[in-house]
Amino acid sequence: MSRTTALALSLAAALTLAACAPSQSEQSDTGNDPGSGGDAGSTSEGSSTGEAGGGDPFQVGIIYSETGPLAAYGKQYREGLEAGIDYATEGTGEVDGRAIEITYRDDAGTPDTAVAAAKDLIGQDFKVLGGTVVSAIGIAMAEQAEQNEILYISGPAATDAITGVNDYTFRSGRQSLQDVATAGSILEDQSGKVVVLAQDTAFGQGNLAAVEAVLGAEGAEVDSVLVPEDATDYTGFARQVVDADPDLIFVAWAGATAGNMWQSLDQQEVFDAAPVVTGLADSATFAAYGPIGEKISFLSHYFPGAADNDVNQALVDHVTEAGGTPDLFTPDGFVAGQMIVHALTESGGDDVNAMIDALEGWEFEGPKGTTTIREGDHALIQPMFTAKLVQEGDAWVPELVDTVDAEQVAPPEASGK
Repeated sequence: MSRTTALALSLAAALTLAACAPSQSEQSDTGNDPGSGGDAGSTSEGSSTGEAGGGDPFQVGIIYSETGPLAAYGKQYREGLEAGIDYATEGTGEVDGRAIEITYRDDAGTPDTAVAAAKDLIGQDFKVLGGTVVSAIGIAMAEQAEQNEILYISGPAATDAITGVNDYTFRSGRQSLQDVATAGSILEDQSGKVVVLAQDTAFGQGNLAAVEAVLGAEGAEVDSVLVPEDATDYTGFARQVVDADPDLIFVAWAGATAGNMWQSLDQQEVFDAAPVVTGLADSATFAAYGPIGEKISFLSHYFPGAADNDVNQALVDHVTEAGGTPDLFTPDGFVAGQMIVHALTESGGDDVNAMIDALEGWEFEGPKGTTTIREGDHALIQPMFTAKLVQEGDAWVPELVDTVDAEQVAPPEASGK
């Protein structure tokens, strides 16, 4: 597959985790204060995580969605980042006696805004930039990193195109190929039949292509039921899924019609035909599934109860004590904090090539467990999870089904770097 084709596919597949959930009114993406409770302060222009005692502060620029359609994810990322820096510096906010000073800029969910902010910070001689939950922004930022020879650590943006794009770009979250490989771990027979139920849009077609590229390559037979975007009755499509006699059903759905789609699957007894798998989004979506959620097998990047280790506990404690709630993309910020501190510690903060050398091949304990930055393409090799939703009182909460080994879901090595 060409890199152009892979880029188009991964841009669509990047939405898998967030887009399959039914809408619970509208998630309050823009109503949160991304600066609340953080150790690094709430000013957008700059804030020090510690008192400078050994020289000028390290300057780090974070460009993320403070506003825009993914502001809720940006809030999670920022809370995790501040927790990660606090953890990696043992509460000092300093490296070798020098404070880490973070300047936050809002990308508003648009690449042009992000690039303008990046150029401004680079013009001020910033050597380290991080952030973004938007795949298109991550790609644009990677271009800036290479052109200006600075270190860029992308955030939750899941597009596979970021991995291996150049020497200067790393990622602190998972990528779409890891999502699909996690779904494949539920398939007991790797040569079994996978049916993809998706909308007949670029998003749905991209997810189908990703399943073919990952699970098809492992020997699975891949079929699809693609639904016109303007469809309102899903009964016939649900019956097509059952009649296909699948061993696994992969659902990729975006938008407000998801609730009706899930109802139709339930009414047509699709859940009795084969395991149904989709991405577990953030906690705001859990209640919207209702009892249907108990019938779905969820692939999961993260939820607070997924990992049982000291690092995850540190994340949960720090974010909770600061007044936040650990959620889907909190670990992406936390890991970014760990990576920033490690790069500054090993390089002195001024030598970008030394930062790259320090990060390449680095193995460390992250909130999800043992995590490795693959040297050849900077993929973040990490465990993934499968989960189910269970009712606790009036709430629906995720319960861990299995932890999928990091190497089992490692993406193929990219060759663009």
